[in-house]
Amino acid sequence: MAELSEQKTGEEKRRRRSSKGETRRVEIMTAAMRRFAEDGYQNAAIGDIARDVGLSLPGLLHHFPTKVDLLLAILAQRDLESADFIEHYRSDLSALLNGMVAIFRRNAEMIEVVRAFAILNAESLMKDHPAKPWFLARATQMQNDIAATFHRAIADGTIDARIDSRAMAAELISVMDGLQMLWLRDPTRFDMVAGLEAYVGRLLASLSLEG
Repeated sequence: MAELSEQKTGEEKRRRRSSKGETRRVEIMTAAMRRFAEDGYQNAAIGDIARDVGLSLPGLLHHFPTKVDLLLAILAQRDLESADFIEHYRSDLSALLNGMVAIFRRNAEMIEVVRAFAILNAESLMKDHPAKPWFLARATQMQNDIAATFHRAIADGTIDARIDSRAMAAELISVMDGLQMLWLRDPTRFDMVAGLEAYVGRLLASLSLEG
């Protein structure tokens, strides 16, 4: 019985350490996002990120050995969020379009995160940027997923078969990116959610779908 009790105590301690470590990792990633939003990835200093969360540089490097590791962890978390979005909204075209508005509404509450990803996206166009493969794969996957939803709507007769699914997907992505940039430049003067709602409403009407 004593051995069993000691085993349980050891497991509980490991769980607490694991939970504490995960909490610290989230704090570090959140601080990194703020720095990336302010300075960009290239200019952000990992030592500043460590100080933002009350850690020494070796303390931060215990969780993320390099700035690239930190960036990749942030992108991996974003991958999970993107997968949740696709699973929840891709059932049909109307749901997908209205789901995009819902995502914009959520994003409007976390401007630092949106700004950081917009900056990273632009920076990733540079040669050998560590986020370049991720943003390329993300853009390709997003276009493929949206186009697939349009294609299903064509297949079931919901929309005109002459519609170019991939062109529509590219248009949607461009509209979302453009509206987001206008909002980031001056959130007090431009409502990106209302802008996307208006666009989606016009698109749904032109496709003869119910909004």
